[in-house]
Amino acid sequence: MNELAIDKNEYLVKITNITYFLHALGVFFFLPLLAGFIILYLKKEDVKGTWLESHFRWLSRTFWFYMLWLTIGIILTMLIVGIFILAINHIWLIYRIIKGWLVLNEHKQVV
Repeated sequence: MNELAIDKNEYLVKITNITYFLHALGVFFFLPLLAGFIILYLKKEDVKGTWLESHFRWLSRTFWFYMLWLTIGIILTMLIVGIFILAINHIWLIYRIIKGWLVLNEHKQVV
């Protein structure tokens, strides 16, 4: 492997770490989560065909499912059940970030 390929791989790993970090901040604040999601879409072509593509897909799906259940939870909050949905959704978000980030640090694809 040449030096340029190694540098690009290290760069993409750093970008992926940044997106995980922004998603982690998204547990507390919405804007970093959104920023991480935007970075995923801006850089998804760069990781196409690499082991990092699975992490981008993982985080993208995490974002969309989180948003779906956040919306459902907010709508159902007046029926009390929404509060439970929001709590479970938040725990699920934390789980997905931790699992993906741990696998990333092992330099493996996330499944």
